[in-house]
Amino acid sequence: MKHAETVTFGGSALDRAGEIRSDAAAVAAAYSAPQTRAVLFWRGKPLVSTGDHAQLIRLPMDHPVLATAALDPIMLGREEGTYLFAFDLSAWTPEGLDETQLGGFQDPSEQRHPDLPDTCAFLELRRVMTWLSPRDAELAATGKAVIAWHDSHGFCSKCGGKSEPTQAGWQRKCPICGTAHFPRTDPVVIMLITHGNSVLMGRSPAWPEGMYSLLAGFVEPGETLEAAVRREVFEEAGVRVGAVRYLASQPWPFPASLMFGYAGEALSKEITIDPVEIEDAMWVSREDMMTIFAGDHPRISPARKGAIAHFLLENWLSDRLD
Repeated sequence: MKHAETVTFGGSALDRAGEIRSDAAAVAAAYSAPQTRAVLFWRGKPLVSTGDHAQLIRLPMDHPVLATAALDPIMLGREEGTYLFAFDLSAWTPEGLDETQLGGFQDPSEQRHPDLPDTCAFLELRRVMTWLSPRDAELAATGKAVIAWHDSHGFCSKCGGKSEPTQAGWQRKCPICGTAHFPRTDPVVIMLITHGNSVLMGRSPAWPEGMYSLLAGFVEPGETLEAAVRREVFEEAGVRVGAVRYLASQPWPFPASLMFGYAGEALSKEITIDPVEIEDAMWVSREDMMTIFAGDHPRISPARKGAIAHFLLENWLSDRLD
């Protein structure tokens, strides 16, 4: 697709400053530079402004709230010469915290830290991802994903020893056996499968009522992306797929996926779902999809705006998949 990188979390061309990550002196200099700024997260939720135009908050590195960070900062990169570091404030417990609202597809809660202005709050990234600029969205996705990786990979998978963050947060090193570990990204294929004028849609039982999306699944070891497309569609819906072609990709930090969007041509329309994998699947015509996107369908809700499923469907409707 000619405009593939306009997908949410893509197209910002962030300079990640990877060439200095292994240079401790250079990283220290970047950290202490007067123009360097901090980007904050709380349980994976970025700190953003809550006005009419949401923006990722960038704080000076001497701000007192950073003293409560639970993890060594992660160097996200630099923009126009300014270095940016991600800090995790998850050790802080907001007053009156309602745990039942956190996580999931819909988290409307907003956490405001007493040491920060009331005009900013920690908000669920899926809620604000389409409000942010491409640069802010990429920074938020990167910080969230790498912080989550540190949180779940604190011990060496080879010997079990406690590992330590190195390379400005982009590696963990085991001091016992010397094994180096790097942030994990799980490849996932998501498929725009068509047959004539219709597209294949499915839903998971855990999703909100009325939500349908494109079929998707993890790529297995030793498998090509194209093979994963055909296998996943057949496993979930019993539909055989012929020709497939790559369309676009999207980082998806929930918690650590890279979505590979593919178009595929179904060889038949007969559906046999695997109830363990999905709750339902159906063919949706282009005309019905337009009704769904308009929010006027009596039973089906549109795919979440900002997700690659919405992006691919929108471009399918507009005949812009080339």
